[in-house]
Parts: sequence; C-alpha cells; structure tokens
Amino acid sequence: MKKILIIQTAFLGDVVLATALIEKLHAFYPEAQLDFLLRKGNEGLIKEHPLLRQVLIWNKKEGKYKSLMQLLSQIRAEKYDLVINVQRFGATGILTALSGAKETVGFDKNPFSRFFTHKHRHDVTTGTHEVERNHLLIKSITDATPAKPKLYPSQVDFAKVEALKQEKFICMAPTSVWFTKQYPKEQWVTLLNSIDPKYKVYLLGSPADKAHCDEIIGHSTNERVQNLCGQLSLLQSAALMRDAVLNYVNDSGPMHLASALNAPTCAIYCSTVPKFGFGPLADFANIVEREEPLYCRPCGLHGYKACPEGHFKCAREIRNEQLLEVLQLAEIV
Repeated sequence: MKKILIIQTAFLGDVVLATALIEKLHAFYPEAQLDFLLRKGNEGLIKEHPLLRQVLIWNKKEGKYKSLMQLLSQIRAEKYDLVINVQRFGATGILTALSGAKETVGFDKNPFSRFFTHKHRHDVTTGTHEVERNHLLIKSITDATPAKPKLYPSQVDFAKVEALKQEKFICMAPTSVWFTKQYPKEQWVTLLNSIDPKYKVYLLGSPADKAHCDEIIGHSTNERVQNLCGQLSLLQSAALMRDAVLNYVNDSGPMHLASALNAPTCAIYCSTVPKFGFGPLADFANIVEREEPLYCRPCGLHGYKACPEGHFKCAREIRNEQLLEVLQLAEIV
C-alpha cells in the first residue's frame, strides 16, 4: 500500500468523521501517500493536514460533470494501490470504478458498488456509529478497532482565538442546514438568559448564520454574548471549541468539529436520533433530546426544511433544564 485515496464528497460533518480513516491508515502504513477527495467548500478542514499528501477538490459549481472528468483523469494518472469510497452516491462510484486502482472498496448502497473490488453494508438502523461503519472499509488491512476523527488546527489558528480564551467561556452553534435539526431560536434565547454571567458566550457559524444569531442575541437579556459567525474559519472555530467549558450544538457539523478536537459537547437532537450513528465522540459528550417518545420521531435521516407534522414537538418539548444539567456536569469534570 504505497498510494491510497479516500473519497468523501458529502457534508462538513461527513468529512470530519472520515478523518478517522486517515489516522488509522497512517498508523498501519506510515510510509504510504494518503490523498483525500472532497467537494469544494470543505477543503479548509484538511488542506494543511499533516498526514495527507494532497487534497483533491470536486468543484461542482464549475460544472459537475466537467469537474468530475478532470478528477477522473487526475486519479487515473496517480495509479493508486487503493481507493476507498466513503460516499454512497453514483458520481463518486464512477470515479472509484474507473480509477484504475489495484483495489477499490466502498458501500453497497453506491449504485456502482458492483464494480468495486470489495463492498460492505451501510446500515443506519443498528445503532453502529458512522466511524465504525467507515472502518469496515479498511478493517481487513488494519485491525478491528476504529480510530477517532481528528483535525489539526495550526498554530496560527490557535493564535487567532487565544484572546477569546482569557475567561471561562461557552460556545453555542445554533444553526443547521436543516430546520428540523435546529433547536428553535426562542429556546436558544431561554438558554442564554439562564447562563451564569461568569461565562462569556460565543455564538459560532458561517457568514450566512450571522443574522440568525444576531436575532437570538437581540431577544436575549444576556449581556455577555458575542456573535462570531463568519469571523472564524472552521479550524479556528474548532480551536476555540476545544477549550470551552461546554459546546452546545445541534446534530450538525459543529458537533463533529467538537468530536475531532475532543471538546466537551452537549448535542441537542430534535428530529433525528443518535441511533442513526452520527453522535458526538468527545470524552465528555452528552445528548439532550425530548424525554418521551414521539410518534413521528425520527421523521428522516437528514431532516427537513419544516416539520412535516407542523408542531415541531421533538424540539419544542426539550426542557431548558436538561441543557443546564449538562453544564453542571461539565463544570465538575
């Protein structure tokens, strides 16, 4: 195994979870050249990753299939010994099947998996974590124990957020791509109003999340809140989260950033459930969800733009006290 390519072109969190494969492969094949293919927008996560030789980028906005064909030519020229496809959609299946690699491996849900050298089942109903499912792809060439995902913020990243760490602080990431994964604004306001003023609170997110977080702050009486949306890169956000007393997150990308830095985590689950296998992995990680079962939960694997039933009880009936109890535990640890 001299040259290995890992393919994961899904969302931010999926890329973070796939970094566990980098850790495991490097441990077993320290001299191998490891490359990673992702979609444009996520490259900031691993562009300077110390264990990777290069990061390949699929730029769909420049023409999905034009970019795909350029990547295929680049991949074939590399003559990989192994291509590992973590993604389950057809486009990356084509890249894998036509890669020219000596061996190819991926999940059976990929429509082109019949052309892979090896394929494995991907089942979200068993409660198995995604890092364990991903590890199945390399289990036969490593061992039975999956690694944990890991990111590597640079010294510059840590320096960027050092001034924000001069007092005890809490981070909150209130948004999600999916509405039904997102704890409601008014409940974030309630939480903010309940936080002891000894803590500084930082709201994290992308530039697109700034207005959402401004609205939360505008309705809160907490005067110790700062909106950092759009001011920090992904790795800088992770560097900040690492040293927080607690990070309040949805079942979304920031939860996986916390896992990759082993940052204390309170993960709020609304329409989705931990059993799908995408839960937090930090040493201190607590999941908060509606305490009683709900007939319509979970309503889907990824979430929706609106509650299909119109009531959004899976989120609205989470008690603020549940979130504060996790903070109390974090203070003890």
